[in-house]
Amino acid sequence: MTKAFLFVSGILLLSCGHTGSNETKNASEEPVVAETISLTPQFNADSAYTYVARQVDFGPRVPNTAAHKACGDYLAAELERHGAQVYEQEVVLKAYDNTSLESRNIIGAFNPENPKRILLFAHWDTRPFSDYDANPDNHHTPLDGADDGASGVGALLEIARQIGEQSPNVGIDIIFFDAEDYGTPVFDRNTYRSNGETWCLGSQYWAKNPHIPNYKADFGILLDMVGAKDAVFYKEYTSRKYAARYVEEVWNAARNLGYGRYFINADGGAI
Repeated sequence: MTKAFLFVSGILLLSCGHTGSNETKNASEEPVVAETISLTPQFNADSAYTYVARQVDFGPRVPNTAAHKACGDYLAAELERHGAQVYEQEVVLKAYDNTSLESRNIIGAFNPENPKRILLFAHWDTRPFSDYDANPDNHHTPLDGADDGASGVGALLEIARQIGEQSPNVGIDIIFFDAEDYGTPVFDRNTYRSNGETWCLGSQYWAKNPHIPNYKADFGILLDMVGAKDAVFYKEYTSRKYAARYVEEVWNAARNLGYGRYFINADGGAI
């Protein structure tokens, strides 16, 4: 198991390095550490958006669908193309209503022999319901998941591309969790239990059955719903409670790189 998970709903400081963006390069309220920036890979936002678009092109990635199967194949192939050793956990998980979900956690390990490891993860499935839509006719319509699912995965695929080119001297694992967004919908809460255990089925499975026995990482960072326009990120409550040290390290790094306007030095809500 990992020592600590940092639940950061952001693309780290790398996301702010959009190629050609004057907005981030001219951030004046924070000092920029030139030596650090010279060592920081340039996150290519256009590449990340392309990865997002490619996922959406498959259609909603709901377990048990052809789009889900095709997208999973694509994600595994991309991780392998960027030099990762790929592990896949294919397992049938039970949804809130006892539906059998053909699920697939996809793991890409970079420098798998290195005992010092960092874990980055997101979920790649999409929600089969639009249960908060104002129009009840849409409640059983699946989401295309451009933000909720694809944005975090797109960022991590771009990071995987950078890792493949830069070969950092650390082990890095990227996990795309499945069956995370199949939790009890609002319209079924009177019939089925609605506690948190019906969500995050893939990560619950991995926590009990890691892809490597006795797996350990120094810390983990979750990216989820990071595609909002003009997004800013506050310090998330659960992260501060369980991994305060790593929250501060990430926010300090962002500030030192001149991205304090995006990583706000203030407490936010809980996921």
